[in-house]
Amino acid sequence: MSITEYVGGRIREIRKMKGLSQEALAQAMGTTANTISRWETATYRPTIDDLERLSRFFEITITDFFPPEEEPDNVQITALLRAAKQLSPDDLEELRNYAEFRKARGLYRGTSKASGSSRKI
Repeated sequence: MSITEYVGGRIREIRKMKGLSQEALAQAMGTTANTISRWETATYRPTIDDLERLSRFFEITITDFFPPEEEPDNVQITALLRAAKQLSPDDLEELRNYAEFRKARGLYRGTSKASGSSRKI
């Protein structure tokens, strides 16, 4: 299964869990039901901005559209966590949103470590 198919399946699954029709989601997203259908069937690939808008609408994180991955255990992550503990709640939320956006973008482009590539995102 491609990442586009996985993401499309997640959009469909989350939309149905929320009890929404494609038409209702399309109206909320300012697009057409055909576009929602094409995202769900992987005919069209939603942009990372589309996924961000969907995540805000569904009140989930953008990474919820992607396959789960194992948590890496390395020095950089430990240092980031140590620094993050000293941030205000608002700054911590902003850092989390930014990290999730970067992770999702990397997953979507196939450039994150989770996809097996060593290129930076």
